[in-house]
Amino acid sequence: MSSYYQHHVFFCLNQRDSGEACCGNHNAAKMQEYAKKRCKQLGIAGGEGRVRINKAGCLNRCELGPVLVVYPEAVWYTFVDEQDIDEIIESHLLNGKPVERLMVDR
Repeated sequence: MSSYYQHHVFFCLNQRDSGEACCGNHNAAKMQEYAKKRCKQLGIAGGEGRVRINKAGCLNRCELGPVLVVYPEAVWYTFVDEQDIDEIIESHLLNGKPVERLMVDR
């Protein structure tokens, strides 16, 4: 069985009030919006066989945050800025090559 989307990307946007580490404290929402916009600009966003960028609640990896995960490969990334997001989109989503320097599980 194949995945509906070629790549399904989930950005953790969890925000904790307790002061504990969370992805929401590291521009995760801004980077998710940027990734969604960039994929639309590149013409790769959409339905079946395309790329889907989603918001997620806690992915339980906040200590590594901010994090996103790309399915169906289950590749976990951290990121700092738009350049990191661009690299993930260009290398992984467009060319199928995961970005090792940003992976949290190697």
